[in-house]
Amino acid sequence: MPATVSNGRWTNWAGNQSATPAQVATPTSTEELAALVRQAGEEHRPVKAIGSGHSFTAVAAADQALLIRPEGLTAVRELDRAAGTVTVESGLPLARLNRLLAEAGLSLTNMGDIDVQTVAGATSTGTHGTGRDSGSLAAQLRAVEIVLADGSVQQCSPTEQPELFQGARLGLGALGVISALTFAVEPAFLLTAHEAPMGFDQVLADFEELSQVNEHFEFYWFPHTDRCSTKRNNRSQGPAAPLPAFKSWLEDDFLSNTVWEGACRIGRAFPGSVPAIAAVASRAWSERTYTDTAHKVFTSPRRVRFTEMEYAVPRAAATTVLRELKQLVERSDWRISFPVEVRCAPADDLWLSTASGRDTVYIAVHLYRGTAEQGYFTAVEQLMTAHQGRPHWGKLHTRDAEYLAGAYPHFADFTALRDRVDPQRRFANAYLRRVLGD
Repeated sequence: MPATVSNGRWTNWAGNQSATPAQVATPTSTEELAALVRQAGEEHRPVKAIGSGHSFTAVAAADQALLIRPEGLTAVRELDRAAGTVTVESGLPLARLNRLLAEAGLSLTNMGDIDVQTVAGATSTGTHGTGRDSGSLAAQLRAVEIVLADGSVQQCSPTEQPELFQGARLGLGALGVISALTFAVEPAFLLTAHEAPMGFDQVLADFEELSQVNEHFEFYWFPHTDRCSTKRNNRSQGPAAPLPAFKSWLEDDFLSNTVWEGACRIGRAFPGSVPAIAAVASRAWSERTYTDTAHKVFTSPRRVRFTEMEYAVPRAAATTVLRELKQLVERSDWRISFPVEVRCAPADDLWLSTASGRDTVYIAVHLYRGTAEQGYFTAVEQLMTAHQGRPHWGKLHTRDAEYLAGAYPHFADFTALRDRVDPQRRFANAYLRRVLGD
């Protein structure tokens, strides 16, 4: 399920963030959206746009605000094969975009591992997958249409208002409300996925080679064990050889969601059982290879609810950080049922991208919903920040503007742009005041 608005209260997917808006609106055109933003300005009311609510932070939450829901802004405006672009409205879910592109024989170059987010929500918070050469969804943008605080509709791109484009393609909702996005696309392609178990020490010893030889490499380490599950995705000439329907359902749906949900509930109720559950879970995913349409390989269903912290660390520090993280778990009394996820990204030039200016490795830690924090996230954050870590904007962290100003070379450029386009802080909330300053 996505985020919900029930009895006047908005709640995100994970259930850890909520807000009570003064008004909820679902515009069906950019003109309606602009009029709503102008009206909010006249009423001195904050404005927040929500997507599917898959951020774990309060980036979209604000009490007594005008809450903009995206369901009415889902049109595909233009598919330009010659230019290799598609322009879609901001509320279109990634899953629908993937299907529409596939029907047209096209594809995004890279994407994250779930597809339930809206395109604007995903790009605005820095959603990413893993890739040797290809970056986040925001890095694939070629133009942005955005409604600013004064209700004006602005078009921006690398050649038209380039400064606004630099900020708006990953803008945290701090600059305005995005109404449409133009993505770069390419001819549809197949990916061959090879998934295999591997020991923790072996993964780290081979990490540089694995992440360089493969176009898309990631792995999961199961705390309380020495075992990992690795995944290597590479382009294929075909033919397509997808998993049989029953095997796909059994492994990617039933085991990964239904059975895993039950295991997590047992671990939450009986923490002492978690190491034994981890030992069994780490052996549950055996080696397999299949070839399918790119978006079907990149993404998978995720129905088990959790909270998450993810940090981006310099690539050169990744194996050191992972060894220190394993030592932290081994020295502690924590009982961690969820695996640690590790992904890669090349350096990019987005002002607020977690990969801005440096090759990056993402390390994500999770807790099953309702599980006591136990100090796990706190200690992990201390480790990550000791290695120049940058927190994912949509995942839990405690960093503030002072820390982030030192972590991002273009942080001051973004805040200066914000001062210019939203001096009255029409789009501010408590989270943005913490991470960007007043």
